[in-house]
Amino acid sequence: MVREPSKVTAQHLKRRAYLYVRQSTLRQVLENTESTQRQYALKQRALALGWPAQQIIVIDSDLGHSGAERDRTGFKELVTEVSLGKAGIVMGLEVSRLARNSTDWHRLLEICALSDTLILDEDGIYDPGHFNDRLLLGLKGTMSEAELHVLRARLQGGILNKARRGELRMALPVGLVYDSADEVALDPDRQVQAALRLLFETFARMGSATATVKAFRREGLSFPRRIRFGPHQGELVWGELTHWRVLRVLHNPRYAGVFVFGRTRTRKRLEGHTRVQQLGPDQWAVVIPEAHPGYISWAQYQAHQQVLNDNAQARACARRSPPREGPALLQGLVICGCCGERMTIRYRSAGATLQPIYQCQSRAIQAARPICQQVAGAHLDAALGELLMQIITPLNLEVTLAVEQELKTRLEQADEARVASTLNTCATRPSSHGAAICAWIPTTAWWPQHWKRTGMPSFALYTLLKNTVSANVKMISACSTSNNSRPFAPWPATSAVSGAIRIRRTATGNVSCDYSSRMSR
Repeated sequence: MVREPSKVTAQHLKRRAYLYVRQSTLRQVLENTESTQRQYALKQRALALGWPAQQIIVIDSDLGHSGAERDRTGFKELVTEVSLGKAGIVMGLEVSRLARNSTDWHRLLEICALSDTLILDEDGIYDPGHFNDRLLLGLKGTMSEAELHVLRARLQGGILNKARRGELRMALPVGLVYDSADEVALDPDRQVQAALRLLFETFARMGSATATVKAFRREGLSFPRRIRFGPHQGELVWGELTHWRVLRVLHNPRYAGVFVFGRTRTRKRLEGHTRVQQLGPDQWAVVIPEAHPGYISWAQYQAHQQVLNDNAQARACARRSPPREGPALLQGLVICGCCGERMTIRYRSAGATLQPIYQCQSRAIQAARPICQQVAGAHLDAALGELLMQIITPLNLEVTLAVEQELKTRLEQADEARVASTLNTCATRPSSHGAAICAWIPTTAWWPQHWKRTGMPSFALYTLLKNTVSANVKMISACSTSNNSRPFAPWPATSAVSGAIRIRRTATGNVSCDYSSRMSR
């Protein structure tokens, strides 16, 4: 009888054994203690297989994180150690402990096969380099991901079924509360009711959210809100009524006594972030009119939505200034020197051209206060354009293009190095050198269209403007400038660099501006 050789060899025992411990939520960590103990007990399996205790590494930093998450610190550490050839075996109670999505699971299998690393679970030991074991592990990973989908579908189905009956308990806006019978009712605080009724009456009379904010501010009235998070969760506080809060109240159908479920849709983006998308009334999953008392009727709610929609579309055809692009040179770079808010741009017609005006109107929009200041941008843009053209010389262009070519060469060399080293390709942590090179390349989405049409390299334009603004901005239209020049150098890969033009009107009527470059870790 031919005896099958053991999968654990002396080469595996020379390396470390890694035990990966994970629970999906903190509640499971506190309540499902038996599962956690079973995972830690796998350490005895490693001891029985021949690994010394000091060679067994326990990774439990992902306790409280779902296996479907892509940004797990413990899993990244595990994959890195395996890719560097330091792991002889990876242990987990079951496949779902290691990963709940096929991408992470099959990447781990590939790295384990390349580095000759074994995988152990409660059922046995597997060698990802062998076809049969690799096939079985792949099926286990697929079943684990499918199990998560089935569990989520069951939960979502139960929530939707309860919502269709109007019995799903959801967070209520200010002015609505749950009574002792767990039914939705108006807030017993008469002052809260009066504030909400006054908001709806004022909007019906004024026909504008901004006019409603101005009316409240003119009368010195406050508006209630409830704290949603923190130690004071659920407490009622009063404060200044803002524009966005008026829109939130007007767009909420619960104030019309309508139970609504499915107003938003959650989608994951390519970079892994979650995006919440607002849906229109025709896409809401559940709509139950007259489900509970409200402050307005459903007909009034629909009338308010029509008014808001008409206000948003007012003069849309006659509006000549584009919403995102325009001839302003400093768009997105100007910060108000009085309040610190970023200044917006509006344009006025001067014959056949558009002249920019930098205006600080953040507080004017949100709190109906007067604007901080506004500065004509024609002279600023003209002076900065002249300085820029003075800097653009054949020698500077050659240097800038040479720098850009050097960056491309370094990137190509880095790519060749990654392809040549298979293990480094599998590593999840990028090299700091490669990341630093990538950090040199800035975004150019904010450049004006007429600059893009020049055909000049975006990096060259960015370099020239940065050097011009930071080192050469001098007296512009009687502006007193603080020179914050610094040599242009590669930025750290872990830093976020941003710059802004700060504008302030002095007591004598002049306008002072300076460029500031901020680097945050």
